[in-house]
Amino acid sequence: MKVSCIDYSATGAFSSLVQDYLRKDPKLQPFYAHFPETSSFSGLIRDRNFPAAQRQVLVQELNRQYEGVEVPEAVQANISALADAQTFTITTGHQLNLFTGPLYFIYKIVTAINTARELQKVYPDQKFVPVYWMATEDHDFAEVNHFTLFGKNYTWESDAKGAVGRFSTDGLNELLDEMPESYPLFEQAYTGSATLAEAMRHIVNGLFGEYGVVCLDGDSAALKQAFSPIAQRELTQQVAYTAVTKTNAALEKHYKPQVMVREINLFYLDQNLRERIVREGEHYKVLNTDLVFSQEQILELTQTNPEKFSPNVVLRPLYQELVLPNLAYIGGGAEVAYWFQLKGMFEAFGVPYPAVMLRNSALYITKPNAQRLEKLGFTVTEMFRELPELKKRLAELLNQQEVNLEPQRTALEEVFRQVEQLAQTLDPTLVKAVGAEAQKAQNSLQLLEKKLNKAAENKNDTAYNQLANLKEKLFPTGVLQERVDNLLTYQTNNPGFIQELVAAFEPFAYCFTVLQED
Repeated sequence: MKVSCIDYSATGAFSSLVQDYLRKDPKLQPFYAHFPETSSFSGLIRDRNFPAAQRQVLVQELNRQYEGVEVPEAVQANISALADAQTFTITTGHQLNLFTGPLYFIYKIVTAINTARELQKVYPDQKFVPVYWMATEDHDFAEVNHFTLFGKNYTWESDAKGAVGRFSTDGLNELLDEMPESYPLFEQAYTGSATLAEAMRHIVNGLFGEYGVVCLDGDSAALKQAFSPIAQRELTQQVAYTAVTKTNAALEKHYKPQVMVREINLFYLDQNLRERIVREGEHYKVLNTDLVFSQEQILELTQTNPEKFSPNVVLRPLYQELVLPNLAYIGGGAEVAYWFQLKGMFEAFGVPYPAVMLRNSALYITKPNAQRLEKLGFTVTEMFRELPELKKRLAELLNQQEVNLEPQRTALEEVFRQVEQLAQTLDPTLVKAVGAEAQKAQNSLQLLEKKLNKAAENKNDTAYNQLANLKEKLFPTGVLQERVDNLLTYQTNNPGFIQELVAAFEPFAYCFTVLQED
């Protein structure tokens, strides 16, 4: 496997905010606490005084969540280690996408694994545990119910409502029957688990268990006891709205804020239900239901049934940091952007703000595609250009000269200019007619130019088709491969795919990784 790196700016696929962050642009520094490099973790470790009692709650809850599951040895060791005051987590989070969804889900977890490994080398007196925060409470089923395998889309239809982690897996048999071949890990997960959350834990154990990745489901009454005071302040004081609105005002001088903050950033969670909580006068209402609470009732509910309160995208990061001894959160470009909206909110609630890390991104080039790339004469970096640009470059490589009739256009303009002067002297009413004919002639010449270029292209049709097919393979639907292709697209023919990612990704290098099969 040949591994190389490309600067993020050369890909054209990452926002100015991400690029500014990676080069430590001063205008972004007020929006984060620690830039994620190994040396900055000494301060993060020193300042992360995670309560011992909360560690016990965390370990007990993880053991409960793993009951009935065949727990990999490395995972169990990491769960037990979390009881120790010198153990910290490196966390990434994602939705429960069917069959793991696009590749970037895998890349997130591999980045967390390698970050923990790198920190272990630098800080041997501490222990670092990679954690996958399962976004079980998300209710946007349309975002997780599909995936793309070998260019074909697969979708699971379900009428279930509420938090997707609670969805029954009963309806997945038909989809499994549609698969091009048998995938035992996924079949066992979906047929042997009662819920989508349980199935995802089974899958992550199967893919990453040897690396000790711990899966945590935040949809937990025990964990939400710690969130109860936050929920109370959010309901009565709108702390998040005030803090994030202030941050947004400063951030939007340079960048567009990624997420919208609401006056109350909580959902009401119940079976088959996850709906926003809004305040109407002296009462609190759950949208699209008949549920209405007085302030006294809803505050009491946060204490007796904290599991009924679900944080939205603004408060979820804060909840995560409350229940984990976390040092760094790993996310994609959009996640990094919205974390920058939250530092003031963390300060307002008195919760430590972690290092925010950009996950590794990659382009995986199979051996056949690597051979096509070499045959066409392109570099990997060139393939990030748009297809029309690539076609022009291919024409150069094929010594195909682009037909340009600019000299003829100039000559034609001069001819008609002379005719127009003649008309002006003989009959000025004919000047407009001369102009019309001049435009017709120019249009005809332009059309001929296109036809001549098309004829030149047709002479090299095979090479152009190969280029277009290669571009589609490497950038399906015109976007990064990691946003469309599924893990199985590569792991099916390369069982060591994940191991190769673990060997290749350098989380603190902050460059785009290219993996090319030999």
